[in-house]
Amino acid sequence: MTDTPGKQLLHLVFGGELTSLEATEFKDLSNLDIVGVFPNYASAHAAWKAKAQATVDNAQMRYFIVHLHRLLDPQQG
Repeated sequence: MTDTPGKQLLHLVFGGELTSLEATEFKDLSNLDIVGVFPNYASAHAAWKAKAQATVDNAQMRYFIVHLHRLLDPQQG
């Protein structure tokens, strides 16, 4: 995915430990790791990749990228 130069496309990176390998339900919402909000997909992906690699020893730990710009303006998504 490429971003339009100069256009702000916000992305949220967060993660946590899941209840099982087959689910996307978190064990404890109070322990979610909110990595941050990023201005483009490339920087969000870099942050996601670093967190995912840092937690590779825990199979139930997962990180996600949420396209906030699609939620904020679904017509442009």
